[in-house]
Amino acid sequence: MKPKFLPAIRCNQVPQFLRILPITMLLALPLYSHALPSDANQSIKLLADKATYSERTGVTSYSGNVIITQGTLKLTADDITVNLSQQRSINSAVATGRPATMQQVITQEKGLAKGQANKIDYNAVSGIITLTGNARLVQNGASFAGNVIRYSLKAGDVEATAGGNQRVELVLPPSNNTNQSGIR
Repeated sequence: MKPKFLPAIRCNQVPQFLRILPITMLLALPLYSHALPSDANQSIKLLADKATYSERTGVTSYSGNVIITQGTLKLTADDITVNLSQQRSINSAVATGRPATMQQVITQEKGLAKGQANKIDYNAVSGIITLTGNARLVQNGASFAGNVIRYSLKAGDVEATAGGNQRVELVLPPSNNTNQSGIR
């Protein structure tokens, strides 16, 4: 489970791919820990053109049209880098792309959360996803857009920040309650 070195992995090198499977499972573990309970029981699928792992630094990198799926979780990016602790648990994962995307059903009530940005940074310790650069997050009919969006998987809190000439945009769906009137 602790390979010393993994060379570049290509689709036609299936035996070498099996050596990266434990690391792939570690990568997805914190991402699905706050999702639907059924996600944790689903198989993990990772597709990439190349994967590397450094035992010395604990850094695993995936590149080339990376797609990770497990249950309702789907993460896509050009590149994903994972930092492991000394105990081989994930400290953080960073996905970059034009754009990098994520989607996951948080709960049945909240529904599907979809995010996209130039960079998606997941902090496994805090459960915070930070979307940076042309960031957009949509959940439960509401959408947030800005330069930086911080989203807590645990609490469901969202914080959006503008950058440069850009302003934060928030779009809320109309209320189903017919007794309320609009802003006056």
